[in-house]
Amino acid sequence: MTNRFQVTDRFADGAQYIGGRLRAGTSGREHSVIDPATGKSVYTYALASTADVDEAVAAAKAAFPAWAAATPGERSDALHRLAGVLAEWAEDLARVESLQCGKPLKLTTEFDVPGTVDNTAFFAGAARHLQGQSAAEYTGDHTSYIRREPIGVIGSIAPWNYPLQMAAWKILPAIAAGNTIVLKPAELTPLTSLMFAQAAKEAGIPDGVINIVSGSGRVVGEHLVGHPDIVMTSFTGSTPVGKRVAEIATTTVKRLHLELGGKAPFLVFDDADLEAAAHGAVAASLINSGQDCTAATRAYVQRPLFDAFVARVAELMETVRVGDPFAPDTDLGPLVSHRHRDGVAGFVERARGYATVVTGGEAPGGELENGAYYRPTLITGAAQDSEVVQSEIFGPVLVALPFDGDDEGIRLANDTPYGLAASAWSRDVYRANRATREIKAGCVWVNDHIPIISEMPHGGTKASGYGKDMSAYSFEEYTQVKHVMFDNTAVAAKDWHRTIFGDR
Repeated sequence: MTNRFQVTDRFADGAQYIGGRLRAGTSGREHSVIDPATGKSVYTYALASTADVDEAVAAAKAAFPAWAAATPGERSDALHRLAGVLAEWAEDLARVESLQCGKPLKLTTEFDVPGTVDNTAFFAGAARHLQGQSAAEYTGDHTSYIRREPIGVIGSIAPWNYPLQMAAWKILPAIAAGNTIVLKPAELTPLTSLMFAQAAKEAGIPDGVINIVSGSGRVVGEHLVGHPDIVMTSFTGSTPVGKRVAEIATTTVKRLHLELGGKAPFLVFDDADLEAAAHGAVAASLINSGQDCTAATRAYVQRPLFDAFVARVAELMETVRVGDPFAPDTDLGPLVSHRHRDGVAGFVERARGYATVVTGGEAPGGELENGAYYRPTLITGAAQDSEVVQSEIFGPVLVALPFDGDDEGIRLANDTPYGLAASAWSRDVYRANRATREIKAGCVWVNDHIPIISEMPHGGTKASGYGKDMSAYSFEEYTQVKHVMFDNTAVAAKDWHRTIFGDR
């Protein structure tokens, strides 16, 4: 195995970042970050307790007044500096992300880290554009205008599949709008979230604006969501856990943003470019070893192209190089843990009883046997109501099904509880445009699948949740809209008063 980044010294003081410094958790319990490529521990840390959460919230609450009072230009300048620090640390961030997640280094180097730097630069600019409706005299006697104000201390929970990017998606719009935040990363992958907070301090963002508590979801996560001083929770994760987060948040009437599971359809019409669709399906189903809520999971292919599509996707999947994340020629790294890999394998093994595994469907042996690896897998012959079609597998598994008419294809694409992302493949602009209108998802790509950009929102519908990450739309999540109305008449006894007392 290629040499890996040494993290023990960097986080020797602990995996909690509260009030501008690293410290150890006080739960009395330890957790190990495991390199999923080797199965070996790379860092062991003390988990946070509820008392640590309370301290982090108190630090954020203390930092809020000054940060909220900073001008948009001052917050913008700080975020521009943060983008610069992240760019300087790019190599270390990429290596640590690959180490804790098992992502191929080419993915973290070319996608995760530059995407985070770009997102930071975007919000540095967006911080100056907290826009509201223009002033006007709607009654004729008053001037109305809109203020957008920060709402307070945010308590957010990020997942393990994109730890650095998800930390940025939670933190950046919150602090750009003038809020402070306590973020709980996944216990499996806290390291780059901690590095993000350290980079913020290096950039001059005040202590307490960003705090990280690394602990279990049931203890630390639930306490954070239910904390009375937290005014909003943003959660990314599975739909069942999202339901629990919503249940807790409603007890204190918090604002809530949920980005939950997905089961993205990949809809290929019979006039599509077959080669483009096949390449797109392989890339979109295997990104991050399929551990992506927007990954292509259900390929619906119109019957005239179906057999050729299946053959070409299988052929391309068999060329994918599974291996050490730090090797330059690796295409597909391991899944995040052996437990998760075994869960993915269980879906495939059960599917053998009612469908056909065309390629893959196994963990490689040899020098990779100690890692949480699983080969790219293509399944056909599954029924629409089967487990592999309806449930989120979250691994390198694509299910292909045929359809006949366009109506059927769109109906099947929508036949899932989820609605996060989808794609439509066609050379016919009218056909593609119909698909974008009728597919129920927060994002629909045409003749591509996966690219995201800082300027456009990310979020879903149905069981995939609500609210948006990235883009200026995210400010709607993290600001309070206030209507201000000025009387322009200087008249003491106004005409409308007679509806309450007195005569005209």
